[in-house]
Amino acid sequence: MSTEAHELHLHGPQTLYRHWEESQWNPWDIDLSTDREHWETMDDRSLVSFVLGSLMVAEERITTKFSGLVGADGSEEEVTFLATQQVDEARHMQFYARFQDEVVAEPACIAAHVERAREQVSPAFRMIFDNKLVAAHERLLANPGDRAAKVAFVTIYHLILEGTLGLTTFEFSTRFMAREGLLPGFVEGYTKIHYDEHRHIGYGVWFLRQAVIEDEGMADVVRGSLRELLPAVAESLTPPAGADGSILGASAEDLRAFALDGLTRRLKIIGVPLDTL
Repeated sequence: MSTEAHELHLHGPQTLYRHWEESQWNPWDIDLSTDREHWETMDDRSLVSFVLGSLMVAEERITTKFSGLVGADGSEEEVTFLATQQVDEARHMQFYARFQDEVVAEPACIAAHVERAREQVSPAFRMIFDNKLVAAHERLLANPGDRAAKVAFVTIYHLILEGTLGLTTFEFSTRFMAREGLLPGFVEGYTKIHYDEHRHIGYGVWFLRQAVIEDEGMADVVRGSLRELLPAVAESLTPPAGADGSILGASAEDLRAFALDGLTRRLKIIGVPLDTL
């Protein structure tokens, strides 16, 4: 195994399952009292609200549009690990909803928080999460044995949504909050989510690498999915209107450079280098 593969925790699903058993946490164990105080005294909440809203919308989508992968053809070890990921995603959604209930807004059902947050996300963001992810999931549900459908779904979900957009959002939002001394409870919960997502991304890279090794034609499926989505991904990593060219201290160039670096490393391990797209 290469050094790069080791750094990305390129383990098979059985090892990843064991890691899950060792990594349990409870969204209600995190103290949000200081976060409430910070929120009430924050001078400008707009950009932080934008990030929190994006996370709420994204997590609802990736929680409710995942079961098709659990039901797709795979070994017992793979299905077992994927079942743990679905539990993880539900836990993440519950944490974000709890933060909305106790810090940002009045308590409400998850759907109400998601609907309010949708007003803040960009058309490119909605296209990725509401159109492309949903369509890929429906294709997999319709034919669980379709290998190309599974590869396309994992490319979108694990490589783009979690490995590119998710890790980039974590890096810059938590860096800003730590520097400003803001929302420590949120940072604690988001950091736990981040560790879970590294495990998920490890599965995605492992699966795509195996798929490409077993069938070179699957490399074209990965390439096609990326070509279709990368323009919208770049647009999603753009500060919103009125943000003075940056979001939480990061420019679009900063965000895209970080995202591209991580994607480049993972594609090299998978066997589909970025320069072959």
